[in-house]
Amino acid sequence: MEERAYPPLTGTSLVLAALCLSLGNFLVVLDTTIANVSIPTISGNLGVSSTEGAWVITSYAVAEAITVPLTGWLASRYGQVRLFIACVLGFTLFSALCGMAQSLESLILFRVLQGFAGGPMIPMSATLILSIFPKSKANMAVALWGMTTVTAPIFGPLLGGIICDNWHWSWIFLINVPIGLAIGASAWWLLRKRETATQRLPIDKVGILLLTVFVFSFQVMLDKGRELDWFESQLVVNCGIVSAISLGLFVIWELTERHPVVDLSVFRSWTWLVSAITLAFVFGLFIGNIVITPLWLQQVMGYTPTWAGFATAQIGVLAVVTAPIVGALMNRVDPRAIMTAGIGFFALSFFMRAQLNTDAAFWDVSLPLIVIGAGLPAIIIVLTAFGVSDLPREKVADGAALQSFVRVMSIAVGSSLSLTYWEHAGRANRAELVNAMDPGNVSQSLNAAATQGFPADAALAAFSQMADRQAAMLGTNDFYALATVLIVLFSGLIWMAKRPKGPLESGGGH
Repeated sequence: MEERAYPPLTGTSLVLAALCLSLGNFLVVLDTTIANVSIPTISGNLGVSSTEGAWVITSYAVAEAITVPLTGWLASRYGQVRLFIACVLGFTLFSALCGMAQSLESLILFRVLQGFAGGPMIPMSATLILSIFPKSKANMAVALWGMTTVTAPIFGPLLGGIICDNWHWSWIFLINVPIGLAIGASAWWLLRKRETATQRLPIDKVGILLLTVFVFSFQVMLDKGRELDWFESQLVVNCGIVSAISLGLFVIWELTERHPVVDLSVFRSWTWLVSAITLAFVFGLFIGNIVITPLWLQQVMGYTPTWAGFATAQIGVLAVVTAPIVGALMNRVDPRAIMTAGIGFFALSFFMRAQLNTDAAFWDVSLPLIVIGAGLPAIIIVLTAFGVSDLPREKVADGAALQSFVRVMSIAVGSSLSLTYWEHAGRANRAELVNAMDPGNVSQSLNAAATQGFPADAALAAFSQMADRQAAMLGTNDFYALATVLIVLFSGLIWMAKRPKGPLESGGGH
């Protein structure tokens, strides 16, 4: 993208513009998780299963994943400020339509359109927030932007739970409308005279089509795989084949296209490649944790959506504190050491979660979540800036956009694979529990319940529910034990990249 041609903002204008852009990013990222705890409510209201209702989450992520890599082309064609404002208004409009949807089909359609509009807001908000700060304060700008990226997926379940317990689920989406209008109006007022130059670039229609086919078929494979026992289903197999072929064709096309929609040359940077792989693995595990936690709390621990949201939101307690500290340390300490420390907090949190049982109190659950929050800024902020630090300035925007794409795709992959493992571990543990039971002791317990006036069927159902609860708890412990091992292994990956020769540029092109 263009070099910065305008002087930094100062005073009140800087504060308001930074708030506006950060809030725009917060709103888009918030909507990736705000529906997580609300899927049972939405599904029941629309008369569909929870599995079908999960498309409310994934359809949004798929649409975002498609448009995030297109941000560079769209900004060059229409201007950064125009693109941001147009996306904010589109996001606001489709949020309103989501709130008015009367069927699952219409809700999914509007969620897709909402995701299309929201995708470019993520990298554009970061690009614009860096352009309004003095270069000497770039790390502060990235820390502010990164803090919204860190906290938004945390507060999503909390806000969604409160809304579902107290109002109609439609307010999950309608709440975006006044905020979106305020962001759009503020951005126009503060930034309209800072528009970047535009150029008429040819559009890579084939590249966009192949990217869309890949992302859509890959997401269907992930979603239907859980429901249809993965590759036992011909539909899942077909989607896997289509996604693999379309990805291969996309890579070949983009490498030979004169004006590619995605510049794959950033893969030649070893630092970018290592950071992208690390980001995908670590963020995928984090998202798996975010998805499983409210489900476990509601299904196993008996929490309401509101209290499940409160518990999950504890991640933000230390994340808000450590984000500015991380921003200040970025150019003073080896960024690989900062990222390793962040991953260490993840490992400690996962280990603590693996020790919990069904008697865990609220603060027993909250403490590991507070711990993981302490390490989150080191992953989001530093890893993002580190990844583009080795790229030529003209490639930074493309590298940052691809990082955003990797992050969005890791949401889909991480949530699907984590849920699959969790559910499978729960079933396996239930089978082991049942096999380990002494039939004589079971009969004796049922007879004792019958003598106290409990019907045999009710006693057996209660016994079965107890086994289900313990099996799900053991499955949760298995997931976090595996996550601990994996996160420790990933911690060494980042050291395969070289330390930056100079100060980090703070991901100037996000």
